[in-house]
Amino acid sequence: MKHTFPGSEKLRKRTLISNLFKEGTTFYLFPFKITWMEGPNGEAAPIQVLISVPKYNFPNAVQRNRIRRRIRESYRLNKEIGVEPLKTRNRNILLCIHYTSKEIMPSQNIQEKIILLLQRLRVEYEKITG
Repeated sequence: MKHTFPGSEKLRKRTLISNLFKEGTTFYLFPFKITWMEGPNGEAAPIQVLISVPKYNFPNAVQRNRIRRRIRESYRLNKEIGVEPLKTRNRNILLCIHYTSKEIMPSQNIQEKIILLLQRLRVEYEKITG
């Protein structure tokens, strides 16, 4: 699998984002709050991701962008953990990764948490779909 993060994997449609926050399931895995739901079958990518870093925790845009880049890079390198079961079933997931910590974590810690997050997402999805 290629380690890329194309535009088709980014969650941008306002209707899908609002449906995700209205109907999605949430769980916490410090420093992340994860909101996810099964998406429409016509989408191009198995997982569409939205990464959120709040302005009230990091008023400096440089800090927010640094955290966003670290999360995006960690997700890009480890996304096959969550994508593989979806490809076999031809299903889609909408996913929001919300950074909740008030401190900037090192890249290595973020990567470890992203791996745990994707493993837990896989378990949560298999609970629902059986």
